[in-house]
Amino acid sequence: MAKNHRFVFSEQHSIPASSDYSGNRKAPSPLLRFFFLSFFAVTFIILCSSTILHPFFYFPVTEAESQILNRASSSLCSFVINNSICCDRSAFRTDICFLHGDVRTHSLSNTIFFQSVVLRQETIRPYTRKWEKNIMAIVSELRLRAIAGPTVSCDIVHPFPAVVFSTGGYTGNVFHEFNDGIIPLYLTAHHHNRDVILLVLDHHNWWVSRYAEILSRISRFPPINFSNDSRTHCFPSATVGLHIHDDLTIDPTQTPLNNSIIGFRQFLDDAYAPRLRWLEVAEKPNLVLVLRNGSRSVENEGDLVAMATEMGFRVGILRPEKTTELASIYKVMNGSDVMIGVHGAAMTHFLFMRPGAVFVQIIPLGTEWAAETYYGAPARRMGLRYVAYKVRVEESSLWREYGREHPVVREPGKINARGWEETKRVYLDRQNVSLDLGRFRRTLEGVRRYLDGGRLRRPEEAEEETERRQK
Repeated sequence: MAKNHRFVFSEQHSIPASSDYSGNRKAPSPLLRFFFLSFFAVTFIILCSSTILHPFFYFPVTEAESQILNRASSSLCSFVINNSICCDRSAFRTDICFLHGDVRTHSLSNTIFFQSVVLRQETIRPYTRKWEKNIMAIVSELRLRAIAGPTVSCDIVHPFPAVVFSTGGYTGNVFHEFNDGIIPLYLTAHHHNRDVILLVLDHHNWWVSRYAEILSRISRFPPINFSNDSRTHCFPSATVGLHIHDDLTIDPTQTPLNNSIIGFRQFLDDAYAPRLRWLEVAEKPNLVLVLRNGSRSVENEGDLVAMATEMGFRVGILRPEKTTELASIYKVMNGSDVMIGVHGAAMTHFLFMRPGAVFVQIIPLGTEWAAETYYGAPARRMGLRYVAYKVRVEESSLWREYGREHPVVREPGKINARGWEETKRVYLDRQNVSLDLGRFRRTLEGVRRYLDGGRLRRPEEAEEETERRQK
């Protein structure tokens, strides 16, 4: 009985036949028998949707826990009865399904079974970029099948819920790893207080190793490789897919515990706490240059380092690679007062900086919208002092390649209107910057004044003041 988790009543009670007023027993009428049968049929359906006939590993939640779980669900699935499924496909970025009841995995068929009196099937690709059809095509698809009774026996029974997601798609790019994976996973699973099991589709060992400290703060159990684990795992409930709000953003009104991006930042501190105990207290402000190899490089980086050092900064250079240990990057960025870098995925590391630190993003031609949307606005929401340094035509290598009058230089908006592929080809893959050090120096002077207790001004303000002095 325990092996298959069948529903069994421990006792049977006989129901006496009805009697007349004289005490003589008589057979029930056909109409009365119909009412009795109808009553028991309705009662059985209700019981199947309640905790009374739930599998033995089900743990009822308290009212407070129920409120948290309901906030964790999307509005269309704010209440999911037991032995049922609800899928919310209304969001632009993601689909998400909630299964409550006897949930069982079957990796060989990429299926999750759950018991229900209503037989149905859903399919889902649990990745948070559902509008990008080409990317979603390489994300594994899961079948969610409702069945009347168990078809597979449990090999491992978990007393905690499961969260199922994919690490396919754009995984390998640090922006997407946080934007499409880590932050959505935090939104979806953090309220379980580590009592949750992570089931990973399109599993990568390097990804699990790279984010081990973070994953250990989300779940006290190692992630399960869904496709390679042929055992049947059984759960009291499961969430398939992840919540996502916006780019590198958390909306507190949509989270179970009113968490914000600042709360996520504290979560990262907790994850890397053992690495942060040995931070040095420097007499000079720490400035980290996050530099790229290949496109969007700073061609006069040596002169930039010399100038920043002469201005009293303690300068460090960070060139993140895919093999760079994330914890070591976190330690460097967490200890920095200023981060400077050219627009690109590596700017995601602003998440590792302390609120109040300064983030200077060098913005090449044609990348203004992406720079503000993906990094500028999220950085401000996290409490950083954000400075957007927009390069002038003369600071871009495209000026030398095309000339000042070419549409690539004069009208980036028209080039970008041709689509993302053209933007990537022209402005991301073929552009470097050579900073006007006199102009950039004024930006650093403003940063230094801010760190010394003054107001941080935009680069445009500093330039306007310099022009007034020269008149």
